[in-house]
Amino acid sequence: MTGTPVLEALPQATTAPAATVRAPRTLRRRPGLRALTVLPWLVVAAAVVMALFPGLFAAYDPISGDAAAALSAPSGEHWFGTDATGRDVFSRVAYGAIHSLSAALIAVSVGLALGTTIGVTAGSVGGAVEDILMRIVDVLLAIPTLLLSLSVIILLGFGTTQAAVAVGAASVAAFGRLARSEVVRVRQSDFVEAAFGSGGRPVAVIVRHVLPNSLTAVLALAALHFGTAILAIATLGFLGYGAPPPTPEWGLMIAEGRNYVATAWWLTTLPGLVVVAVVLAANRISVTIGKPS
Repeated sequence: MTGTPVLEALPQATTAPAATVRAPRTLRRRPGLRALTVLPWLVVAAAVVMALFPGLFAAYDPISGDAAAALSAPSGEHWFGTDATGRDVFSRVAYGAIHSLSAALIAVSVGLALGTTIGVTAGSVGGAVEDILMRIVDVLLAIPTLLLSLSVIILLGFGTTQAAVAVGAASVAAFGRLARSEVVRVRQSDFVEAAFGSGGRPVAVIVRHVLPNSLTAVLALAALHFGTAILAIATLGFLGYGAPPPTPEWGLMIAEGRNYVATAWWLTTLPGLVVVAVVLAANRISVTIGKPS
């Protein structure tokens, strides 16, 4: 008996559709991320160039004005309008950049130098010296920043430089506490203990090993305080403790325009937006610097 062989159906290989290759999210978002990274640097760079070469941006005298053009709205001739005496607001903003940025640089330098010295001394020496220095830092931290700045500026007198020193003095405690914590952390590292064990002198070990590994976070804080210092100096200028009139200082300009908010909004809004843009850009840069690589 012959039978027809039963053919078992072999399973046919099915070809799955090719998977769509998608770029990682980081790659797809790279243009936007690049813009967010580059834009703050461009804003700060523009502010620095404006401070160094205000004549490239300003077409009018920041001090004298045209009474016939008083309180003119923003236009092609006057980008930020004019104030009550006919002075071009954009020209005053351009010439005022040097006052605000230089004062912020002085403030950060004062806070960084004094605070780092206190923090490094406390973290390196320890003992009673550390206790005394850190109690002083605690007292400074307990005082509101604006109140401390006003107290210092009353002692020094009014002016842009005095305001910068006052803002810097108010930031000493923050730099001191951070520097001390970083020095203590690095001193407990194995390579520092090895340096001491091999006969290294304390000063040499601190300078060669502790400081280079402790100042990264402090420098990031300095970049963050640069934007904060601009805002604090503008606040003191707004309150009348900064540069005297008719100096084109950003905070003073906003204060001079507050009486015309209902009729000439550009006197306070546009200089205020410039301050906000520079402060936010500086803060963004500080975050970028502080990120671990």
